[in-house]
Amino acid sequence: MNSKVILLVEDNPDDEELTLMALQKNNILNEVVVARDGVEALDYLFGEGAGSFPQRRLLPTLILLDLKLPKVDGLEVLKRIRSDDRTRMLPVVVLTSSREERDLLESYSLGCNSYVRKPVDFAQFVEATRQLGLYWLLLNEGPPVKP
Repeated sequence: MNSKVILLVEDNPDDEELTLMALQKNNILNEVVVARDGVEALDYLFGEGAGSFPQRRLLPTLILLDLKLPKVDGLEVLKRIRSDDRTRMLPVVVLTSSREERDLLESYSLGCNSYVRKPVDFAQFVEATRQLGLYWLLLNEGPPVKP
């Protein structure tokens, strides 16, 4: 298995399953860690709270971040990611169904690397996921990882 971990931050079980299926269909076999709300995402990244991730693991190579999350929303998660030296340069792709211009502008102002609206059609979603995987996991060269 590829050591590049994808952190999928998604609260909707249907969208989670769809994303995992699309990754698998495109032979993107990296480990995918799923955080189902903003608190879990922050717990995974920073070891905060008593959440599902008792020990901090490898930082992800890519974060797929939904915006409309319970507990802590995606924009706040993005803000925290960009404000910490350990995670500041991690690629974050906002993967959302939001069509609000405010979300688009705020995501970029907080430093997201890409903003992708989830296609409704499964074939289009699979294609979008393939392109994201190819670019962010194969073509893109990420920053060196700080210990």
